Amino acid sequence: MTTLCTSIVTFDEVELCVEMYGEQRDPPVLLIAGMSASMLWWPGEVCEAIASSGFFVIRYDQRDTGRSTSFPLGRPGYSTHDLAADALRICDSLGLRSAHVVGHSLGSGIASILAIDHPDRLRSVTLLGATTGARDLPSGTGTFPDLPDDLESRVAAIDYLLEDTRACDGLSPRFDEDRMRQFITLDVDRADDIAATISNPPAMEFTRPRHGDLGTVAIPSLVMHGEMDSIFPVAHGEAVARLIPDAAFVMLPGAGHTLLTVDQEDFTTPLLRHLRAAERRR
Repeated sequence: MTTLCTSIVTFDEVELCVEMYGEQRDPPVLLIAGMSASMLWWPGEVCEAIASSGFFVIRYDQRDTGRSTSFPLGRPGYSTHDLAADALRICDSLGLRSAHVVGHSLGSGIASILAIDHPDRLRSVTLLGATTGARDLPSGTGTFPDLPDDLESRVAAIDYLLEDTRACDGLSPRFDEDRMRQFITLDVDRADDIAATISNPPAMEFTRPRHGDLGTVAIPSLVMHGEMDSIFPVAHGEAVARLIPDAAFVMLPGAGHTLLTVDQEDFTTPLLRHLRAAERRR
């Protein structure tokens, strides 16, 4: 499978770096990454596996990540609704009236906004590493590092992001420190402004859907959650699945919070089953 292309979508002085796999005539699948996560956090081999099964896969750098537009430190000036609108603009730029949307962590929150406020634009929704935010859910076990004093330091950024990922995935037996450091080094070296990547997304305005909640989602829905998620224990994903009418729930054995500790087939097999079923219902 060959990447079709990498392109830049431009609007309102914002540029988003977008990468596509597969054939554009196939049903589209839009992948939305988590907080401070570039498109690389959707591993290329996962994108290729989905595309080789007959889907057109789109991953992209959100604002302040990778090669997309960076904002002044501490002043991102955007909200989760703006990030949801970015996803729709990417679809518009590709001439896509609708798409299957897969979100991870913060990306699940963005996908939820799309599913609730723009259900006509979604063929299905998949939420990975999501939470309802309810106070009675169990707390995570990960201990997050303090921000480095020098956000511009490559070495400090790599060390910080490694410890941050350990806080997300450290319970997983698949957490490989050497492999994770190599991946994070690649991600840091690719970023236009790693200081903005680290500091700006947590400072954005977090907004809720305008036209309902998870209980109003009326499109085919799949919730997936890592068994060893150190941020949101499995109960968080189970709670999300209970709220969404007719949602399926899949636990990813041995996985932490990110896809980097997920066995590829454990993720792609139920995802592809869900996507194909949603296509048959259209």
